[in-house]
Amino acid sequence: MKISFLLQNAFGIGGTIRSTFNLAGALAARHDVQIVSVLRTQDQPRLTLARKVRLHSLIDRRESATASGPENALFSAPSVLVPDPEAADAQFNRLTDQRVAEHLAQTDADVVVATRPGLVLYLAESGRGRYARIGQEHRIYDTHGTGAMRTALDEAIARLDAFVAVSEADAAIHRAHLAHASTRINGIPNAVPAPGVERSTGTTKLVVAAGRLVPVKRYELLVEAFAKVASERPDWRLRIYGRGPERQRLRTTIDELGLSDHVSLMGAHSPIETEWAKGSIAAVTSDEESFGMTIVEAMHCGVPVVATDCPHGPGEIITDGEDGLLVPVGDTDAIASALLGLINDDERRTAMGESAQSSALRYAPRTVASAYEALFTEVLKERESAMAELTRRLRRGVGRLIRPAHRLPAESPQADAPTTTSGRASLGPLRPTASCRITVGGDLHVRLNDSGLSGEDLSLILRRRGGEELLRTPLQPPATGADKTQWTALFPRSELLHLAEGRWDFRAERADDGTGRRVTAHLVEQRGLLTYRPRPNSPFSWCIPYRTSDGYLALRTWHRTAHAEADTLRVGHETLTIHGTLYGAEFTSTAALAGLAVSRAGNAHNFTADVDPLDRTRFRLTVSYARALAALSGDRDVWDLALRLAPGSEPVRIGRILGDLVERKKVDSHPPSVLDSPGRGPTRFKPFFTVTNDLAISAADLAETE
Repeated sequence: MKISFLLQNAFGIGGTIRSTFNLAGALAARHDVQIVSVLRTQDQPRLTLARKVRLHSLIDRRESATASGPENALFSAPSVLVPDPEAADAQFNRLTDQRVAEHLAQTDADVVVATRPGLVLYLAESGRGRYARIGQEHRIYDTHGTGAMRTALDEAIARLDAFVAVSEADAAIHRAHLAHASTRINGIPNAVPAPGVERSTGTTKLVVAAGRLVPVKRYELLVEAFAKVASERPDWRLRIYGRGPERQRLRTTIDELGLSDHVSLMGAHSPIETEWAKGSIAAVTSDEESFGMTIVEAMHCGVPVVATDCPHGPGEIITDGEDGLLVPVGDTDAIASALLGLINDDERRTAMGESAQSSALRYAPRTVASAYEALFTEVLKERESAMAELTRRLRRGVGRLIRPAHRLPAESPQADAPTTTSGRASLGPLRPTASCRITVGGDLHVRLNDSGLSGEDLSLILRRRGGEELLRTPLQPPATGADKTQWTALFPRSELLHLAEGRWDFRAERADDGTGRRVTAHLVEQRGLLTYRPRPNSPFSWCIPYRTSDGYLALRTWHRTAHAEADTLRVGHETLTIHGTLYGAEFTSTAALAGLAVSRAGNAHNFTADVDPLDRTRFRLTVSYARALAALSGDRDVWDLALRLAPGSEPVRIGRILGDLVERKKVDSHPPSVLDSPGRGPTRFKPFFTVTNDLAISAADLAETE
């Protein structure tokens, strides 16, 4: 059958988009599937879409697009059909009213699925009787309150052939409120595929959460609970992935609770699977979760989830005490207790992670697609039966045959995948796409999709940006009997250790004709870096594979004779205290040992900091803001922090390089301190990480910054 999904904007990374892409991809194995995006805001989708699924857009809102005056006027005019807040939240307007109505009048689909409330209203109003009209609710019934949107949605659902909630509990609530309607209302969960990443080992001291930073997610509860966790287990960290209007409020809460070195706001990350696999525990503290895709995603990665037992998803997904833990909604103490229970019990945490991975298989796209196929088939058969009965009545009434408006189409078998052969008749374009994994031993494994490669003699090259240095390794063709779709390359740790400091780009090159192209990044697995440590008694070297802002695979390297890693930072009113570890050197004499704050305004404005060696490699550095104030040049300055191990020796920079973060400046944020001095007024001091992940302190007179 021909199935069409309506999305408001297929070019984002939200849960509705992910679940629709997953379901569409699974259905495309047996059916003709398309996604129609009302809006197009980027050149390409940010999420991966199965090749067999066609993607079309109705309104081009890319920055490069040129809209006519009348189109812009319609886009600014309020929607006739969709009330606020739905219209304002999702950009429904007079132009979307018009374009979607035109599409629904012209489509030749057998089934049309509307994936959000505003689209459900459109489908009920403008959908045609020649195709099955299916609505979806990706939130819950009570989300829409009792106002105009709820009334309009109830009326629209009653005009559809079927409606799907993502939990059985919410489907039951819909049926109770719409008992008068003949619409078939089912509960079918979202499709969540198993990720192509290595599962979590459960050994990293990291809790992970992910989602939109919006009030309903209640991330402030998670931060407050983690304050209790950190007081008992200061060696554990929390990462929250996502973006949204609550970010600044969360940042303030983190700083007020003194958690800037324990809780990080990571921003949006796609694909998110690599980040789940870094965690040992996942956390969901929402007031409402219609389904909980993040829960299943984490479980797929072998990560047990601590979740509030909110309406309605968590309780249907998690078996409390077996593959995760459920806690009361809004209970900070219960959240903290559940987290600590898993943190302090390695064996239970590991066993629960294994059970979570098994439980997640219930949501495999093939399984969910089968449930949708059954629903579509039932609806189409009912419609065909109704049309046949209408035909019989008309024949009796007017004595002529009217052909049924729809016949149930035969399902097409899945097409055979093209076979891969070693010889190629012609050289196609190079479009290399790769995933990579850095192991706990420091080796880098790279896997390139066969579909973007052609030729016989292929190499993968690392080239230093802005330089001539390169590292080349041959690409190994797909192995017979194994994964026949991927070429592979290995960069052993011994080779990576000697790369010069900087940024290196990956390129695939073909010897047949000399063609070379940068490699697009898919999955970049960095989990091994969370537990890996540099070689002792050797120069400091560190490598982080990452995806660039424009989507390519790259490697960030550091190579220094010695490095002082800032393990923890404690921001006080008058001092900054750093506990750290020295790599590539040892403290052999304390007589000349000193902490240095090197001014960017000139050496005349340098000052010293107190350093106490705790053993041969560990140290404590205390930076006095009063000394910084005395050394301040003009109304502002920046000092780079370092250790001097011996007279005349090169200073050893202090930074935070270990781990998996290429640019800590974006996520490792620490609060400022304000020092007031007579005659000068208030001066703000703030520690920060530079673009090279080195540690510095800025100072500015507030009179100059306000």
